[in-house]
Amino acid sequence: MNTPLTAPWPSDVTDVVAVRRDLHAHPEVGFTEIRTAARVETALRELGWRVRSGADVVDPAGHPGLPPAAVLDAAAERARAEGVPADQVARLSGGRTAVVADLDGERPGPRVAFRFDMDALPIGEDGDRRHVPSREGFASRHPGVMHACGHDGHVAIGLALAAALSARDFPGSVRLLFQPAEEGVRGAEPMAAAGVLAGVDVVVAIHLAFGLPTGVIAPSATELIATSKHLARFTGRQAHAAKAPEQGRNALLAAATAALNLHALPPFAGAVTRVNVGRLEAGVAPNVIAGAAELAYETRADSADVAAELARRAEIVVRAAAQMHETGVELVRTGHATAAHTDASVAAALTAAAEGVARVRATHPLGASDDASLLMRAVQEAGGAAGYAIVGSDTPGPPHSPRFDVDEAVLPVAVTWLERAVKGGSW
Repeated sequence: MNTPLTAPWPSDVTDVVAVRRDLHAHPEVGFTEIRTAARVETALRELGWRVRSGADVVDPAGHPGLPPAAVLDAAAERARAEGVPADQVARLSGGRTAVVADLDGERPGPRVAFRFDMDALPIGEDGDRRHVPSREGFASRHPGVMHACGHDGHVAIGLALAAALSARDFPGSVRLLFQPAEEGVRGAEPMAAAGVLAGVDVVVAIHLAFGLPTGVIAPSATELIATSKHLARFTGRQAHAAKAPEQGRNALLAAATAALNLHALPPFAGAVTRVNVGRLEAGVAPNVIAGAAELAYETRADSADVAAELARRAEIVVRAAAQMHETGVELVRTGHATAAHTDASVAAALTAAAEGVARVRATHPLGASDDASLLMRAVQEAGGAAGYAIVGSDTPGPPHSPRFDVDEAVLPVAVTWLERAVKGGSW
């Protein structure tokens, strides 16, 4: 059920497990993370960081991946019910759920940014008592939404890192990027457009789990796959399915034809490619020719060039399906990410910081997409360096499943590791 807070936010953000559990119990999907962003913003200000939020660091207005107004309004109302002050709700609503914080060290050095994503997924959490969050009382309070990818842990790590660095005993400066809407690869682009990477010399993103066991850190993730997410809206003409089917233009059949042929696209030699149709909605009744249909699909490839070509071919398939069934079709790209790599200097710094903290596996395949890649590419193209690392965690279920959970023992380990990397300053 959706209920107001029954317990206060942990007074000490260094209690990384308590913070993670609070966030886990209050998951919010992309661009609706008002409560999460408000908690982050408040904690960072109390720690003495210079904080910017809302429209100052993200402006998703007009972004095709922004949820409908009704969803955004409902998120604001829920945040108010859960105790978020009115001024924060106003500042962070409308999809403006991003927070950026800066802190200067006590001696010269590079400006290093860390990206922490905040959003949850539209997945109902497992209520079985064998599932630790359900047994321990911190399972999702929001029906149909859960942290099924570890982003609650990422935020908790980021806040504990902010506390660990608050004494300023490090070189250079640190910028923390708390990003909305990583799921669907929607949030990084409007943050980058708002200038959050200005002056950044190094940017690092981390992710929990992804097949790496507890006690192991991979300073350099491989297989960060480029992707494009698309929405195809087919417009046909309704008609009586028996009396006058020829007068109709079947949008459902057009979408179904597109779905089947998208999955028939051939692979590319020497490249890893993926195509998936994840949603198809159409029709009103079995005796009515469907006048409208909506199809959501994605393309992925481990090369940016191949990804672009695959997306081009997918568009041809969709438009041909519409032409075949004489319907209209509107295509919208709702999100994207590029292929990315970790620079050797960043991998070396993260490896050195992990000594004595965790076992190191030089590389580990992510095998997925993350729009942190857009931030990485932007910094690299400006002459800086970037990295994407994986913090191992045993999980009872795979990412994006109702039984996903993280091993909370890895959270303080990740904080210590990143703190050591910052204080080492060898990027």
